[in-house]
Amino acid sequence: MDFAGAPAKLTWTHLVRLLRVENDLARQFYARQCALEGWSTRELDRQVSSMLFERLALSTDKDGVLALARRGHTPMRPEDLLKDPFVFEFLGLKTEHALSESELETRLIDHLQEFLMELGRGFCFVARQKRITVGADHFYIDLVFYHRILKCFVLIDLKMEPFKLADAGQMNFYLNWMKEQEGSPDDNPPVGILLCMDRNELYVKYATMGMENLVLAGRFALQLPNPEQLSAAVAEVLREADQGAAGGA
Repeated sequence: MDFAGAPAKLTWTHLVRLLRVENDLARQFYARQCALEGWSTRELDRQVSSMLFERLALSTDKDGVLALARRGHTPMRPEDLLKDPFVFEFLGLKTEHALSESELETRLIDHLQEFLMELGRGFCFVARQKRITVGADHFYIDLVFYHRILKCFVLIDLKMEPFKLADAGQMNFYLNWMKEQEGSPDDNPPVGILLCMDRNELYVKYATMGMENLVLAGRFALQLPNPEQLSAAVAEVLREADQGAAGGA
């Protein structure tokens, strides 16, 4: 079993937990990520049970899946911030429809440590309900973070409903304001993430196409994903890539 050089930074308890991960690529990823982020065994348990590897893998191609296993996950581009989906099982909520956006926001802030862990490496909390004023009007950004690796602000808007076309325009408005009013010369352009209950990929594509600012739409779930479905989806990504390579040979 290959842990890609990570065991030197892992305890015996980490290694015992990793032995229970059946997929070789996933096991290598978790070992590498433990070394990168210094996860406790409790944090490792949470990331394995929430299928972090599979959720990241579904946002990339075969080469990206293999790179995750070899090197772990360090965001190099804003697009690397997305998971499919984000999972907020640590809130202990059973239903999605009985919750308002403000209640979800409050609960995430109440569990900020777990929320930051789910967002991933590099996120630093800046503000909640960040007020921006344009003329005589006030607007409020749900959550503002700074990403120390990408060196940019990350704005997050929570939507207890599927992605809507107007959401992209609203986030673009926030990004323009942040870039002009809050950004420093050393910052990269801010990034917007719309966390929605669901999304139509074509709606997102056409709503954001041509924007100077980067607006990303991610899904979130309040309960752990179905492991069989996620594993099968990742296997399909690898299978299709192998078939494509064979067909082009």
